[in-house]
Amino acid sequence: MIYLDNNATTAADPEVCDAVFSSLSSDNGNPSSSHRCGRSVSEAVGHNRAVVADLIGCSPEEVFFTSGGTESNNLALIGSALAQGKGHIVISSVEHPSVSNTCRHLETLGFIISRAPVSADGIVQPDNLIKAMRSDTFMISVMHSNNETGAIQPIEQIGIFARERGIVFHTDAAQSIGKTPFSVGNHTDMTTIVSHKFYGPKGIGALHIRKGIKIKPILFGAGHEQGLRPGTENVSGIAGLAKACELAKRDLLQRIAHTSHLTKTLYRRLKALLPDIALNAERAPRLPNTLSVRIPGVRAVDLVEALKDQVAFSAGSACHAGLCTPSHVLKQMGLSDEEALSTIRLSAGKDNTEDEMIRAAELISKAAGRLRSSSS
Repeated sequence: MIYLDNNATTAADPEVCDAVFSSLSSDNGNPSSSHRCGRSVSEAVGHNRAVVADLIGCSPEEVFFTSGGTESNNLALIGSALAQGKGHIVISSVEHPSVSNTCRHLETLGFIISRAPVSADGIVQPDNLIKAMRSDTFMISVMHSNNETGAIQPIEQIGIFARERGIVFHTDAAQSIGKTPFSVGNHTDMTTIVSHKFYGPKGIGALHIRKGIKIKPILFGAGHEQGLRPGTENVSGIAGLAKACELAKRDLLQRIAHTSHLTKTLYRRLKALLPDIALNAERAPRLPNTLSVRIPGVRAVDLVEALKDQVAFSAGSACHAGLCTPSHVLKQMGLSDEEALSTIRLSAGKDNTEDEMIRAAELISKAAGRLRSSSS
């Protein structure tokens, strides 16, 4: 099996697995306990918090551990809304469901949500954010890179724009960290971090919250994570996340060069075999590991099914009970239903090889040819 679905999840790095196992084997105390076993584990969690903070350029006190990206995004959006009480939020029209659906929930609570449109390459233009602003806007949430197309948003520019107006700026950096350079800098007030997107364990993530940002908890219990996220910490998961962050900092440039070479090789070979394919977000800055490709005359879901035992990748649509819904991201970029339904996402990882790219291109082109023939 050639695995090209690394934007869905990555395989945990062996060093990460070792860190998780070591923690499970030795970190037996509850970090909230005051005895020696508890203090030892608390110190380990504190050390790992500092490792995560170091990767994204913030202080350890600004890192709050969660169960993953969905919880982090919910805490950022709902927590900010609860602290504000009422008002207006601006998001992009191509956000992940953990942001867009959370905002739909906030609308039922009386908050006003605006969704800024994107260009044909999936990029939010700051002018469109300005047009969406209201006098009661208290938050902007725009993802750093899109999970489907890999398009990277101008978050520094957006963050400066927000800061000048006293608006909190949140970015979902789930797809970016460990794949492309990222720092919270002076422009990001809240940042979502997801471990399993960059070779860490599933079920653990973090939310960076800049000091001074007002936010309320959305879960209730004891006073863990400075009172913002109750529940005994996932100590072994945190150890795995920290190791993944450590490896990301050490190996980032190598990963970028490697995955960039892989995707260029893959697309070049696909284009030679299927000359009529097209690349979505072609002119946008993109994640080095991500290709969103349209194959005319082929339903992506059929291609995924045809190659399910040979190549793992994603379709640009969701299907339930035989009905396929085009990706909202691709539709917002101006693609037709037919174009969106013919889109596949190929996302390479650090462990893929050039030979795999060549073989994957051959398998995809042959399967596409068979599907075209059967439909004609």
